[in-house]
Amino acid sequence: MRFDIITLFPELFAPFVASGVTRRAYASGQVEVRLWNPRDHAEGNYRRVDDRPFGGGPGMVMLAEPLARCLAAIRAERGEPADDRAPLVLFSPIGETLNHAAVERWSASAGAVLLCGRYEGIDQRFIDAHVDLQMSLGDFVLSGGEIAAMALLDAVARLQPGVLNDEGSHQLDSFNPALDGLLDCPHYTRPEEWAGRPVPAPLMSGHHAQIERWRRDQRLSITARHRPDLIDAARKAGRLAPADEALLAKLA
Repeated sequence: MRFDIITLFPELFAPFVASGVTRRAYASGQVEVRLWNPRDHAEGNYRRVDDRPFGGGPGMVMLAEPLARCLAAIRAERGEPADDRAPLVLFSPIGETLNHAAVERWSASAGAVLLCGRYEGIDQRFIDAHVDLQMSLGDFVLSGGEIAAMALLDAVARLQPGVLNDEGSHQLDSFNPALDGLLDCPHYTRPEEWAGRPVPAPLMSGHHAQIERWRRDQRLSITARHRPDLIDAARKAGRLAPADEALLAKLA
């Protein structure tokens, strides 16, 4: 898959694609990342990409024309047919919040063009003419869309085959359907006791069914405490067994 990223700060991505376990996805070409600076497509000696907002107010607004030229260059290089083009995604507070289901869809896609806004925003006329989808990380504001783009890339890259050391480890992530959409359980490693705190006995028992029941109970209790909406969703989907409901009744 290929992600073309429109950003005024392409240098932010260099350490990102070269670090951590997900670098394997970029090094192998499973996830191709191309960086495009709209300043390279601006006119004049100063390569201006922003201007004051009509109507007054604080901040600056990104100009439509350099973005349009930049996008045209991306479309030309991708060589896509007009009826099957990669979507242009803008990271914006009004977009749908990125979640696990969306990440799974993106991980099986051919990629997208990611637009990282800056300043007060982007000329709405460019958004109306070209943006296919708006996406958000949550109810807060970042100084630009680059961190949001990295979040999407990282989430997608780690789902590619061979990227994680353990091929099935992402199946045990929080929100994964393999865990019925619940939050993950706590994890422990050596030593068996640290600062007077022992590892929970079921994990030391060697009894597979007992271990799995403990982990399931922990997932249920943690999810009920922190994200009861996920419990409701699992219940509506028929994913909770009688033993699950019995535990939840005790927690209520």
